[in-house]
Amino acid sequence: MFVINIEHFCNILIPKFSSILIKVVLKIYIFKLKEQVFYYICSPNIFNISMRRITLLQILFLFSISIIAQIPSGYYNAAVGKTEAALKSQLYTIISTGYTTKSYDYLHTIYLTSDTTSTGNIWDMYSTCTWTPGVKKCGNYNNVCDCYNREHSIPQSWFNKDSPMVSDAFHVYPTDGVVNAQRGSFPFGECSAGTTLSGGKGRRGSSTFPGYSGTVFEPDNEFKGDFARTYFYFATRYQNIMTSIGGDSFDNTIYPSLSSWSIALFLKWHRQDPVSQKELTRNNVIYTYQKNRNPFIDYPSLAEHIWGNKKGTPWSLTSGIENLKIEFSVSQLLGSRSIQIKTNEQNFSYRVLSLNGILMDKNYSTNSNEIQTRQLNEGMYIVEVQSDNRKSIKKIVLTN
Repeated sequence: MFVINIEHFCNILIPKFSSILIKVVLKIYIFKLKEQVFYYICSPNIFNISMRRITLLQILFLFSISIIAQIPSGYYNAAVGKTEAALKSQLYTIISTGYTTKSYDYLHTIYLTSDTTSTGNIWDMYSTCTWTPGVKKCGNYNNVCDCYNREHSIPQSWFNKDSPMVSDAFHVYPTDGVVNAQRGSFPFGECSAGTTLSGGKGRRGSSTFPGYSGTVFEPDNEFKGDFARTYFYFATRYQNIMTSIGGDSFDNTIYPSLSSWSIALFLKWHRQDPVSQKELTRNNVIYTYQKNRNPFIDYPSLAEHIWGNKKGTPWSLTSGIENLKIEFSVSQLLGSRSIQIKTNEQNFSYRVLSLNGILMDKNYSTNSNEIQTRQLNEGMYIVEVQSDNRKSIKKIVLTN
């Protein structure tokens, strides 16, 4: 495999692409490491040691992400300085202006690039089925994994199947037809004693989340943040129908639009499950078709300024970035290949990943500001530490 010297790359090539890399640095704080590891390879503020060698393929991959993942210049400028209802209304104007409506059938075309996994399959957040893009699209079905359908995370019956909501890709996801029917039109929630869907991910049952006692659907933990940001988007993009929309997730007001219990629920999920590369990719792809974006993927802090702990504080393009970093240190334990993690946080979780994005170890610490990983093989690893909605990463090399 072709390998280049990283010092040469950082000192000579990077200055030529500084404008791109600055955007990568800003985005790194809101990446969630799910399918791949994304990191800025030359920043001493993010890594505690310099990487000496890296494959050309890894470098090209990093640059391809930074070039593709672009928010149009000035897209959110009109929202700067606003908060709460005014901020939500301005975002409504931004993401509604120039919106291009696509047909319901056209969603399948969008899914070919918006909802494909790293292995080339259709991404199904609701079922355990594996789908080849464009193959086994529903018509008729009797069993789980017969075909994949288009699932409205905000049920169609809540808005009378009206356009453009019915075909807005930001809230319509591909999933198995039978599992889609099982999920039904119940609001999202938490149900600790719920029944897992047959062939599905997530469960259905009586709500155990404070403020609501009806039947709910609870998705897998991995996608709770995705769905929270989907509801934030819908309540904002379709602010004009909020006084008449159905469903217990909404309160039939322009602001806050969402019911009090669902605000608490979705903020919880939003904080616990930060934006993933899957969402970033989906946001960019859908933008090419619909000409609008999900603001809560681009700038997760917006949710806090509209519904959360930043209400009353004017939003800016850098809001939240300075507060997302966690200060921590990593070191190799003497005579061991375990990693010692120390931080000022009393409650935090960690993940250790290989450079290929393979999860090697994970755990959490309660009422302690340090923890040790299990024994690992010698090599280079990425250590991710998270507390609440804040996350930072470092790199470490373990030797014998």
